[in-house]
Amino acid sequence: MAQVQVIINGRAYTISCEAGKEQHVLDIAGYVSSRVDEIARDLGQVGDARLLVLAALLIADELFEVRDEGAMPPGGARAKRGGEEELSEAIDGLASRIEKIAERMERH
Repeated sequence: MAQVQVIINGRAYTISCEAGKEQHVLDIAGYVSSRVDEIARDLGQVGDARLLVLAALLIADELFEVRDEGAMPPGGARAKRGGEEELSEAIDGLASRIEKIAERMERH
């Protein structure tokens, strides 16, 4: 298991991931960080947990828009095979992962 350090809202977090997936995690974290930064600019510093929850909701909204428009989400072929049900499961899984990360952050 590999680990990468990401910075979101000025805080460093060590994230575990599969070996070889480090850059992917860094890319995703960069996107999340940019969304958190946008929210912080609009609302100010309202706390890490709240900023991350709002960012998660915005990102989930983007996923739902992609699903509703019938556009192919990232991972194209997989979405073709599984259709909306698989996309829905992927969104649920992502939401669960985001909740777990937020819980870990609140404990530290």
